Amino acid sequence: MNLKLNLSKNSLTGLIGVAATILGCSHTDKPVAKQPNIIFIMSDDHAYQAISAYGGPLAKLAPTPNIDRIASDGMIFNRCMVTNSICGPSRATILSGKYSHVNGFIDNTADAKFDFTQNTFAKELQKTGYRTAVIGKLHLGGVPTGFDYYDILPGQGRYYNPQFINPQGQYEVEGYATEVITDKTVKWLSEVKDSKQPFMVMMWHKAPHRSWEPGPNELGMYEDVTFPEPPTLFDDYSGAREAAALNNMTIANTMTMDRDLKMSDKPRFGLNEKQLEKWNAVYGPIYEKYKKTNPTGDDLVRFKYQRYVRDYLACVAAVDKSVGKVLDYLKESGLDKNTIVVYSSDQGFYLGEHGWFDKRWMYKESLNTPLLISWPGVIKPGTVNNDIVSNLDFGETFLDIAGAKIPEDMQGRSMLPILKGQTPSDWRKAHYYHYYEHPSEHNVMRHYGITTDKYKLIHFYYDIDEWELYDLEKDPMEMKNVYNDQAYTEVRQDLHKQLDNLRIQYHDSDSLSKKFIDEYNEKVKKNPRIEYWKLSAKDMQKLFTQPAKQ
Repeated sequence: MNLKLNLSKNSLTGLIGVAATILGCSHTDKPVAKQPNIIFIMSDDHAYQAISAYGGPLAKLAPTPNIDRIASDGMIFNRCMVTNSICGPSRATILSGKYSHVNGFIDNTADAKFDFTQNTFAKELQKTGYRTAVIGKLHLGGVPTGFDYYDILPGQGRYYNPQFINPQGQYEVEGYATEVITDKTVKWLSEVKDSKQPFMVMMWHKAPHRSWEPGPNELGMYEDVTFPEPPTLFDDYSGAREAAALNNMTIANTMTMDRDLKMSDKPRFGLNEKQLEKWNAVYGPIYEKYKKTNPTGDDLVRFKYQRYVRDYLACVAAVDKSVGKVLDYLKESGLDKNTIVVYSSDQGFYLGEHGWFDKRWMYKESLNTPLLISWPGVIKPGTVNNDIVSNLDFGETFLDIAGAKIPEDMQGRSMLPILKGQTPSDWRKAHYYHYYEHPSEHNVMRHYGITTDKYKLIHFYYDIDEWELYDLEKDPMEMKNVYNDQAYTEVRQDLHKQLDNLRIQYHDSDSLSKKFIDEYNEKVKKNPRIEYWKLSAKDMQKLFTQPAKQ
């Protein structure tokens, strides 16, 4: 299986050639004479449900017209899946083209650092003559390598008056992070646009990460909108879903009134006097009304859901404006004719589905991430793709586009043929996933599994041993585990075989998982970020089924 994949990589790479070689014919049969520029825009925790090009109940109420431009000019992917649905590990996979257990960055613990001595697609692009840059949120620790220019947020960064780190040191910028990151990117583009070198820049946003702080130009923009509740907002986790019932990420019991929902008299951290005045003008009246109405029970959950989604989508609106500013600059400068624009997120996110926020799970909303790509003259405008692709494939695709050789140890596969409308007959039919970070604040159990066109098989392990199987055609919301249903005996057996084969293909194993568990537990002992990391699963269940203190 590995040999077949490696041969496929080499044959795909051979379609391109080296820097001066023509990339090939597009759907218009016009050859592209030089390596294209690449702008890779990535947000943090941007749910595909919050992009209007994907449709759904939020599309008309909170449209994203600029992100949608990428879809109308190019291709939108309906089934892009991540290998490990959490910020740092996803970014490590994108850079390295390898699963977490191979690149070594498995979780977001406080001392987690990506090994930048290993190869990345950025380093390979440099070898091929590209100028490379990363601006915004990297969240991998250490000093980034493989980039001619970097200007990044420290760690998670903050929304207002963010700090940045560049080769000269750390400094603070007054303003809103999304706007500052955009301005920095456009400035960099203006400096390199006349260069004979092609470029690749990663504009990676903090938004819309928790705690969803809208920018000064988006404060209160959705206060007059009532968003529809997802059908599973009040999910009770029945249906043989033990792992889901152990969670600590519900809007009802986990989301805080002050930090998350801004219902507090406490001053907001990081805002200057002018910013705080505008902030209080919006949230002050909302807080006063909340205290008077004092909702409880399901009404409180509904109140929290509306507050959450309004703030989240306001953060998304700023990102959408950012995308518009970059697209407009490309057109004004003439760079648009030979520049690929990629928009994605580090993973999906829950907007009330299953009663949740956050990510981590292998269920659809956090497994699937948005992916939209435009490439003038190559991708047919308005194309919708339903192939199973992955963030594991991003780096390999960039290298193939650039005419660079794809390193044999990268585990993904170039999507270049797909971009040209020619999906290979041997393209993947199943996707492998593995999540490691437990025990942790949201109490999502360690799990791995496989997703196909019709089914999903998940194994939750470590301090529980539970299998889940979902019929994605009959149960798209993944509410009923049919693993022990006799009607699915043959399906279950086939999925187990496929899962075993994928684990062999990607060099994952139970013994390797145990190694990571032991290392993780040692890290937690040395640096426990939260008290309940020390609790057993049963104690966690007792704790998390109690209402949170507001």
